[in-house]
Amino acid sequence: MAEARQASTTATVDVFKRGNYTTKAIRTSNAPKTLFIVTPENEGTYPVLLFLHGYNICPCCYNHLLQHISSHGYIIVAPLFLGLCSLYCRPDIKGAAEVTNWLSSGLQPVLPENVVPNLSRLALAGHSRGGYLAFALALGNANITMNLKFLALIGIDPVAGANKCMKSVPKILTGVPNSFNLDMPAMVIGTGLGGESIIGCIPCSCAPDGLNYAEFFKECKENCHGFVISEYGHTDMLDDDFCNNCLGTSIGKLMGSMCKSGKGDKTLMIECVGGLVVAMLMAQLNGESGELDAIVDDSSIAPVKLEVMEASQP
Repeated sequence: MAEARQASTTATVDVFKRGNYTTKAIRTSNAPKTLFIVTPENEGTYPVLLFLHGYNICPCCYNHLLQHISSHGYIIVAPLFLGLCSLYCRPDIKGAAEVTNWLSSGLQPVLPENVVPNLSRLALAGHSRGGYLAFALALGNANITMNLKFLALIGIDPVAGANKCMKSVPKILTGVPNSFNLDMPAMVIGTGLGGESIIGCIPCSCAPDGLNYAEFFKECKENCHGFVISEYGHTDMLDDDFCNNCLGTSIGKLMGSMCKSGKGDKTLMIECVGGLVVAMLMAQLNGESGELDAIVDDSSIAPVKLEVMEASQP
């Protein structure tokens, strides 16, 4: 694996390693939602990624992942959603749209001096319930007009409910292949252990079959990339040491204990997810598809076992 990875990086950026930009995290409440922003500190103009967190997971729990992505030259805006109901999602979809509209006037003043957001190059991503929210927003379920256009959509182990009898509302999954009417390229990243239960034979998982990455990928049309990180679980990209609750307990570690987890180094999982996101952003926001093409052609260049999903035919 190491030899293949070294060979591939002679002609491309190693998206699975941190980039060349120094980054910093910023928190602000001067927006429709409290925001966790990760941005390059170097002077320049950068594309923007709106990132939506999973249920009961604070945006700061993704600090290492977001720092990895930002270090390749991206400003990341992650709003905090406090909805008590995990299934009724319309308020959070609307909240994400409101944050999107705020970016035009509100983002620049909270960024470091000489750091400028390029909102003509804007992407949307989310993890778990946040991945579902991202797809729901991209499919036009906000019920308000947005003044900016997303150029790419990324779902990181997206989940659309607790089980087939308790689906997230609005119900965007139809069960019909190629049914998503998206006007942007998409990427779906799944986990091999997300659909497994931590309670043995009891069918209770964090990313249940029929509502997880596989269904999202199946319902995407052409121009959708799909990957599965087969030996890791649904929350293995969260920090264990950055974001604590009022009792001093790591929120990432606490949420991770509720989902089946892989046995490998979580740092490598974060690098893999971060690298896939960076490769997609480079292709769709920067017009540089070499890194993404290289991963599709040879997934062994990833730091962990990575499978490329085959698209279903219409």
